[in-house]
Amino acid sequence: MTPNSNDNARATSPGIAMSITQQPNLTPAEVIRLGSFGGTYFSDATRIDVAEFPAEWFTGLPTDMYASDTYNRRVNRHRVKCGSSQADWDAAGWIHPDDPRGWFQWYCRWHAGRTHDDDIRQIRRWLACASPVTGRWTRTLFGKMRAKGADVHDQSVSPVIRQTLLHWAYEPTEADYAAFLAEGT
Repeated sequence: MTPNSNDNARATSPGIAMSITQQPNLTPAEVIRLGSFGGTYFSDATRIDVAEFPAEWFTGLPTDMYASDTYNRRVNRHRVKCGSSQADWDAAGWIHPDDPRGWFQWYCRWHAGRTHDDDIRQIRRWLACASPVTGRWTRTLFGKMRAKGADVHDQSVSPVIRQTLLHWAYEPTEADYAAFLAEGT
């Protein structure tokens, strides 16, 4: 899980060995530009200042793609609503006080070069959710695709899971799906 190849030691030094295939395959800018969080992730209500992040992440985008006060599922790439509320995130204990908007806020900051004592927990959360090898949502999607006889490009297979994975900076790939099928599980 590395924003670039020079940062591999940063992710692995605390003790998690990360394979190059075990990482998000989308940058924060790609997640935003593809359409995520109903366009609300950086709204005034979230108190996340977009100035903290590189301007090119947002250049040319209408603000309703990332800073709307109203959730709009049509902004999302897969045109569905997914995810839990901030209150649900808090109640589940997923939130670190330094990243009160959760994993994606942590990922944006990590991708921009920040290191933090919460890095290992957040990397483990990504592995459990979105990794093509161990992630429950990725593996559930792949299982649904296999059951339908679909390929990785068939967007009709579970758009809610696909949108969830987009929020976790992962886009299913042909190679990952082929590896899943080769497992025979």
